[in-house]
Amino acid sequence: MKPDRNDSRVRPFIELMELSGASGTAIDTFLLHLNRLLDGESGVMPRHHISPIESLPDADRFESYGGAGRRALARTVVIKLNGGLGTSMGLEKAKSLLKVRGDCTFLDLIAQQVLALRRRIGVDVPLLLMNSFRTEEDSLRLLADYPDLAVRGLPLSFLQNRVPRVREDGLTPAHDPSDPDRGWCPPGHGDLYSSLLSSGILGSLLDHGYEFAFVSNADNLGASLDNGLLGYMEQTGATFVIEAADRTSADRKGGHLCLLRDGRLALRESAQAPPEELEEFQDIMVFRYFNTNNIWLHLPTLAALLRNHNGVLPLATIVNRKTLDPRDPGSPPVIQLETALGAAASLFSHAAAVRVSRSRFSPVKTTNDLLGVRSDAYQLTPEGHVVLDSSRRQPPTIRLDPRFFKLVESFEERFPHGPPSLVACDSLEVLGDVRFADGVIVRGAAVVEGGDEARIIPCGTVIEGVFHPQQE
Repeated sequence: MKPDRNDSRVRPFIELMELSGASGTAIDTFLLHLNRLLDGESGVMPRHHISPIESLPDADRFESYGGAGRRALARTVVIKLNGGLGTSMGLEKAKSLLKVRGDCTFLDLIAQQVLALRRRIGVDVPLLLMNSFRTEEDSLRLLADYPDLAVRGLPLSFLQNRVPRVREDGLTPAHDPSDPDRGWCPPGHGDLYSSLLSSGILGSLLDHGYEFAFVSNADNLGASLDNGLLGYMEQTGATFVIEAADRTSADRKGGHLCLLRDGRLALRESAQAPPEELEEFQDIMVFRYFNTNNIWLHLPTLAALLRNHNGVLPLATIVNRKTLDPRDPGSPPVIQLETALGAAASLFSHAAAVRVSRSRFSPVKTTNDLLGVRSDAYQLTPEGHVVLDSSRRQPPTIRLDPRFFKLVESFEERFPHGPPSLVACDSLEVLGDVRFADGVIVRGAAVVEGGDEARIIPCGTVIEGVFHPQQE
């Protein structure tokens, strides 16, 4: 059933989206969540509606599915979610254009991985980027350096939708005359489904004989096609598979997997937890698994689901509260209506979740992560994969003072010669305004105690334990 378009409260939103060129599917999908908000739904998923997951099948034991996975590669497409700008790191272009290893960006590595896979298996596995209107042009310009990447009959990208933000006072469209773009936002990764449909990409993939899609974030360096996981999906008849990993103390505030009371898989994000339940929400011994956002889809089943729901999948609504100007906490409060990619698990009749190792989840969300993957704690394989050095079992824990290292520009200034050696580092904490000279080596658990005045760590310094750098 399509959402009601006749409600006078939704007409201003419809007119905005129609003027922007949004498809009917995109508008109806947004209206579903807007009507829920207008009807007083909070987007909360209380504890009594769900139960924890006790255990999951372990993907490390999927070797027997490898043969089936190899045979299914010819029917599989790789989709990368590439709409993010990395604004929290001070970036203004596609985050995937950030250099992560030498001169290689995320997109370079993604392209190299796909091309290497094709050479190895002799099959042209397609790559598709789901771009936003802010990332499309720059991303395709970079991929022009890989003329063999395009697969005949398919584009390299399609655009995700954008939707109006809602003013919290009055529930009307948000607007900033000084920057009209602030009135719009991406509707979350759950927008993939309607974007695949409205762009015509889903139909094209099915027409070309593709049955499976592996979906992951462009900034997750650990996400790559895996024969065992693909074979597990093909052999067991699963139509939707979520890769889940063990929650650690670092994941307490992130979303987790759970079961609805009828046994269906579900995701619960932090914005969906009632305030009085946040303590249990963050208990990693109760809710043991988080969603890596690596998702495997059976495309014919997705197409059937979309047909059955008139193109509008009834995903759980996430009510995300922000300010109109993210840099100004005093600007008007707004609501972003979002959905999660993995939330569709509850709609697929044969959905599954599997436990994967942490190596399949290596996102770069902060400059802490960026320093790690640029360092010698990781190695770059000939096929474009960034993997932990063979001497390590887990990455170093890095905490850089956000006052001086949060933004990429400031971060680069303080590592003018590249990262220090971290291959023997367990943890590194940097306090204060510190600049690293060339050839610095960090070992074990290290704390660099600087200050508000600029300090420098000299060339060739070995840091172990607490270190006090000298003033510049």
